[in-house]
Amino acid sequence: MSRQPFFLLLMLALFFVANVLAEDKISAEKNVSEMIALLDSGREASSVAPDAFTPYVFVMDQDGRLLVHPTLAGEDLTEKARPIYDILQQATPEGLWVEYSWKGKDKRTFIKRYRERLIVASGY
Repeated sequence: MSRQPFFLLLMLALFFVANVLAEDKISAEKNVSEMIALLDSGREASSVAPDAFTPYVFVMDQDGRLLVHPTLAGEDLTEKARPIYDILQQATPEGLWVEYSWKGKDKRTFIKRYRERLIVASGY
């Protein structure tokens, strides 16, 4: 039996997965930039609907309170998930990617510090 069709299908699958992941990364970074543009225009973070972006954006204040999040808005991350709060504190004004686990799922999140008081993030 020829292995060539199997390897061709495997290569196509890997290409597809790599392309999807690249698009997710681009979308997450774009979403963070768009949210920051809204904040720069004077919009309050909490006025943005949590499902306004795909993948979703979340915004956390310096004390750990989530201002925008689809399910955790208003929650204090220092109490709810201290290890994730600590990871998000690595945010820089330039932005960076972090990885963590949430409820058994691996997350890859682009985080950016905004004006020293907020962390804006999006990921998959």
